[in-house]
Amino acid sequence: MHKTPINSTRQNPIGIFDSGIGGTSIWKEIHRLLPYENTIYLADSLNAPYGNKNECSITKLSIKNTELLLKKNCKLIVVACNTATTSAISYLRQNYAIPFIGIEPAIKPAALHTKTKAIGILATKGTLSSALFSKTAARFANDVKIIEQVGEGIVELIENGELYSKTMETLLRSYLAPMLAQHIDYLVLGCTHYPYLLPVLTKLLPKHIQIIDSGAAVARQTKAVLNSNHLLNLSDKDPHLEFYTNKNTHIMASFLDAELKVNALQF
Repeated sequence: MHKTPINSTRQNPIGIFDSGIGGTSIWKEIHRLLPYENTIYLADSLNAPYGNKNECSITKLSIKNTELLLKKNCKLIVVACNTATTSAISYLRQNYAIPFIGIEPAIKPAALHTKTKAIGILATKGTLSSALFSKTAARFANDVKIIEQVGEGIVELIENGELYSKTMETLLRSYLAPMLAQHIDYLVLGCTHYPYLLPVLTKLLPKHIQIIDSGAAVARQTKAVLNSNHLLNLSDKDPHLEFYTNKNTHIMASFLDAELKVNALQF
């Protein structure tokens, strides 16, 4: 298929989309590393979670989100969703002439540093069953026991503003128990919603267990790709930061600094 051409300039925004609020954890890392970049964030909360949908549905939703960001002249798009990355990023890269940054669980650092040779992966069904996950695990964790856990229900609780509820704590305890029984010393968070669970996970896990996610690595990759494509914004002006959701603006706003406005948008 012919790629859609994009005329990008350094001042054009970085586009970021996710199946909801979770990708704001990625946005925060990008904004911390690239404070002068203009950004547009789309939270497709109406269709969250992506993790239990089939590949065709996820690709269609990813195309919809991409098209909206392209209409807003984004110069690069971060697919801030593990499931959308595994299902749709190859298609997006083949059909649109701008760079795409994807997300995948940080298996490599966990596998390299584990002392017990056992690591836990908390992720969506879509991520854990994907070819990309299997390939990454085989490449970096061949001699390491991986205890996989589908985080069924976690995204829905976060999207409903129940991050610190008893229901969430009970759910997490049930998911962590098999990992602890296998003596993991690393827990990899394989969904961009999950870094918001850190306060709860820190409380529930023994202190020696390291929790890692992909946020900082994604921010570094975003900077590298912008730089190699001569798209880094060289201005030192305050950036224009836009946030859109097709569901509850108040819940999404609670995950961001008070001065940042979340806009309602049907898409």
